[in-house]
Amino acid sequence: MKYSKQEVLQYVQEEDVKFIRLAFCNVFGKQKNISIMPDELPRAFSYGIAIDGSAIAGFGDEAESDLLLHPEPDTLMVLPWRPEHGRVVRMFCSISHPDGSPFVCDTRSLLKKAISDAESAGISFAFGPEMEFYLFQLDAEGQPTKTPYDNAGYMDIAPEDKCENVRREICLLLEQMGIYPESSHHEEGPGQNEIDFRYSDPLTAADNTLTFQAVVKTVAERNG
Repeated sequence: MKYSKQEVLQYVQEEDVKFIRLAFCNVFGKQKNISIMPDELPRAFSYGIAIDGSAIAGFGDEAESDLLLHPEPDTLMVLPWRPEHGRVVRMFCSISHPDGSPFVCDTRSLLKKAISDAESAGISFAFGPEMEFYLFQLDAEGQPTKTPYDNAGYMDIAPEDKCENVRREICLLLEQMGIYPESSHHEEGPGQNEIDFRYSDPLTAADNTLTFQAVVKTVAERNG
């Protein structure tokens, strides 16, 4: 569902939302966020939420220290692994300077410009991401090892495929967030998995990819 600003404000009030994560991506593809309380949401929509850009890898030096996050209401998603009471939601943001000019390293704005340039040339794109990831065992202290979670091969089944339940949980969480995987299976390598998505427009595909990465890491952590 695509929300407007007013609908987001109403949703937060009616659905017991206590934390709003404003998410963005650095130039290396790593997701970042800052959490605000519901009372700060109107200010976030009208003005933006300040961050220190100089502390973000790839964003520049002290000259970029004053940046603003602008949440995009149509990206609102509940994080279903967080508590139902005092819910947590997330919105992706664009980034600007205090004078309103776009920040040159805002990857979301760069993608939007590429889409616009393509449309001006009479070109449109559709992306169907094939997302692959590896699962590794943890040691006694809970730290990652280089030992794969299983030794199954391409499209093997349980019990050789020990990753089956992890993929299932990932797909079900994504479904709760309004993202619908097309298929999932064990890949060729030990501990290697693949989950594929339906074709969508570039911005939706990028948003879903970042959401997918967060879900995979969360589910992997929950399953040890």
